[in-house]
Amino acid sequence: MLYPFMTLNDGTEIVYSSPIQNGNQEQVKVQIETPVENGFKSATCILPGYLWTNNGYSEMEMASLKELVKSTAHLLIRFSHEGGIESA
Repeated sequence: MLYPFMTLNDGTEIVYSSPIQNGNQEQVKVQIETPVENGFKSATCILPGYLWTNNGYSEMEMASLKELVKSTAHLLIRFSHEGGIESA
């Protein structure tokens, strides 16, 4: 399940998953999408390892997104375990 986390001023949406079991490690998937003229650009980050995929963001945009996720990762992981931000 995906939960809404944040909407930025440019329409970028950030959502996160319920905990995902990967072997003996729990992970949280963070998905980011920004509307553009012909669709969306997107990125995904898997926490806690900060494994990123990028589909359309510039290096500068990715640096900002990485900093945003890094600064809120503790919240994303906590909210994921609590069933979404509304349940926290």
